[in-house]
Amino acid sequence: MRWEALFSDLEAEFAAAEAVEADAELRDRVRRETALLRLADRLAPARGSDLAVHVAADVIRGSLTDAGVDWLLLAESPARDALIPVRAVASVTGLGRMSATPGFEGRVGTKLTLAYALRGIARDRTGVAVVLMDGTTCSGTIDRVGADFIEIAEHPASEPRRAASVSGVRTVPQSAIVVVRSV
Repeated sequence: MRWEALFSDLEAEFAAAEAVEADAELRDRVRRETALLRLADRLAPARGSDLAVHVAADVIRGSLTDAGVDWLLLAESPARDALIPVRAVASVTGLGRMSATPGFEGRVGTKLTLAYALRGIARDRTGVAVVLMDGTTCSGTIDRVGADFIEIAEHPASEPRRAASVSGVRTVPQSAIVVVRSV
C-alpha cells in the first residue's frame, strides 16, 4: 500500500514537471514565431480598422484601406487618402491582437511595393501633397517614379497639371517621403 502512494506521488511530480516543461516550450515557440512577424503581417488583418499612425511630428488618423509589404493606405476622409511608407512609421495605435502568417502575401504581393503604389498614382495623374522628412510639403502631380525616387511636377493643388501651371519639377528620393496625400 505504501508503494502505491509513493508511485502515485512520483507520477504526480512527473506530470507537474512535464506540464511546466510543455508550458515553457509553448512560450518559447510563441516568442520565436512572434520574432518572424513584420509590420505588414500585423496590418493585414486590420483592414477596415481605424488607426492612428505616428510619423515624424504628426499623427495620421484614418481607416486602413490597404497595406503592402512596405506601405499602408489610410482613408483620412471620404475624399482624402494617405499613402505612408512603412519605414516612415514611428508607431501604430489601434491594431488588434491578430496577425497574418509571415509571407501571406505570396509572390505577387511582394512585388506590390511602395514604388508600385506610387506608379499607380502617377498613372492616374492624381494631384498629391507629399510631406517630406524635413517637414516640407510639395504639391503637384507625380510625373515619374524611378527605382528609388519620384519626380513631382509642382503646381497648385487646386489646378490640374498643365504646362502653364507647373512652377518646377522636384526630384525626391523615396526614402525622404513621409506621406503622400491625395488632394
